[in-house]
Amino acid sequence: MRVVATAGHVDHGKSTLVRALTGMEPDRWEEERRRGLTLDLGFAWTRLPDGEDVAFVDVPGHERLVANMLAGVGPVPAVMFVVAADQGWQRQSDEHLSVLDALDVRHGLLVVTRCDLAAPDAAAAVRDDALARLAATSLGEVDAVMASGATGEGLDDLRRALVDLTAALPPPDTRADVRLWIDRAFTVQGRGTVVTGTLRAGAIRVGDELALVDGTRVTVRGLEALKRTREQVGAVARVAVNLRGAPETLRRGDVLLTPGRWLTTDLIDVRLRGDPARDLPRHLTLHAGSAAVPVVVRPLGADTARLSLARPLALRVGDIALLRDPGLHRVPAGITVLDVRPPRFDRRGAAAARARELAALPGVPDGAAELRRRGLIRRADLLAMGLDVPSAPVAGDWLADPDHWADLHRRLVKAVEEHTARHPTDPGLPAEAARRALGLPDRALVDALARDGVRRHGGKLYGAATRPRLPPHIQRAVDAIRRDLAEAPFRAPEAGRLAELGLTPRLLSAAAAAGALRKISDEIVLLPDCEARAAAVLARLPQPFTLSQARQALGTTRRVAVPLLEHLDRRGYTVRVDETHRRCLRRHDAARPGA
Repeated sequence: MRVVATAGHVDHGKSTLVRALTGMEPDRWEEERRRGLTLDLGFAWTRLPDGEDVAFVDVPGHERLVANMLAGVGPVPAVMFVVAADQGWQRQSDEHLSVLDALDVRHGLLVVTRCDLAAPDAAAAVRDDALARLAATSLGEVDAVMASGATGEGLDDLRRALVDLTAALPPPDTRADVRLWIDRAFTVQGRGTVVTGTLRAGAIRVGDELALVDGTRVTVRGLEALKRTREQVGAVARVAVNLRGAPETLRRGDVLLTPGRWLTTDLIDVRLRGDPARDLPRHLTLHAGSAAVPVVVRPLGADTARLSLARPLALRVGDIALLRDPGLHRVPAGITVLDVRPPRFDRRGAAAARARELAALPGVPDGAAELRRRGLIRRADLLAMGLDVPSAPVAGDWLADPDHWADLHRRLVKAVEEHTARHPTDPGLPAEAARRALGLPDRALVDALARDGVRRHGGKLYGAATRPRLPPHIQRAVDAIRRDLAEAPFRAPEAGRLAELGLTPRLLSAAAAAGALRKISDEIVLLPDCEARAAAVLARLPQPFTLSQARQALGTTRRVAVPLLEHLDRRGYTVRVDETHRRCLRRHDAARPGA
């Protein structure tokens, strides 16, 4: 199916033309038929000579109903622009064309209607004038057809022109993420909530779970396209979706989304198109898809601005929308979305710097460029922005620009070296401190950076110095302890002796990490080879032995013997036999002299 919207001044015969092409009544309300005036969106369809179905979104032409017109045109890829031969170009012709130009619509067809009410020369003049006006916009040069919905004149030519128009449309991406802008929402007795919209990309299946902007999940209960029940509908199509779990507040401008694949935002940076040099009012209405949202405009550069939205929308980089001033009935600018996650202005000069940055952005989706600009971003967020993924994640779901990643590694090496220089007795930089120093959002990134000169051990990062380096005065105190232990290897220094030498628990830990002492417990330190020495002594005792026998053989006190034996148990030198006895393990018998 192809979808084409109508456009043109009020009462120029748009609905009459659609009725003549399709044999269907596009106007939905009794008042519309009574007044002969389209007040809201109408929908009708027909089959073209090439066998392709085409659906028409018939929009109102009255100036007071341009918001309704935008809701229909916004999601539609092509337009049939209608000008009456007996009236020529009119005020709403201008505004509708401004809307199409602002939305960057590139596929269109001109139909000069009511040719039966104008002389051929006059109708030709209207056609030529309209073609020139259209050619100066995003539509460019388009085909033109002279027709009359009332008499049927030119309808066969129009059908052939529609074949050419729809054949020129780019093929839809039926594998894309779904974003169905809702243009109608109503309740059907016995079925519940039904919404309609133009599915421009992706596919919807019965049973699919979709999401609203606020995260609410709804289930597709049923589908219709062209009044036929479907199990699946792919883009491009007019579709009616019966929903389960939908809130009663659903309305035009809401949207159905593929869950987890879209970012919602109330702050965007945009490029302005049209005539942005004119002063933009601070308060305008943003029209995106079928949504109309009040925005506050903050100009940045010559053609860029920041928009603060009154409510969040599901937008992506490269999206086309427009700004409208409903009070003055004009379209100040079309917009291209540049960033859906812009940085906040939290310092002086940030807005000017941002303007310079935005000036260099192309306005087309480019994942590699976005990654370069941000340095780090989650893969899911990049996809949700509508951008391609240029590389594999560096850690978890995190993507990193190669240059930024290399710079982070250099900074990490420097941070580790500086920490080691400042804290020689504790050279390991805690991983969390490293994360904060580098401004990283996730500890997993620190782990991934711990390579090539940086290694991680026990929650800390080390560079060339993997052991503490003891300052001279601390080394002298440790040497004094070592001399004491050389004379009595298992008589650990008392607290008073340690205090006398200025050896705090932290410094003792540093000495142990440096390999100068062995820390048996928080209060007991011995020589580094104390395990092998003790095992050799204990191996000479009758096996098994008691704590008392071990204490006497080692020449130490109970204060030292208890934690030492427990330490030997943990290290596999000894093993408990019962509550009071231990024995040496056989593999350490070689430590016994003469064994």
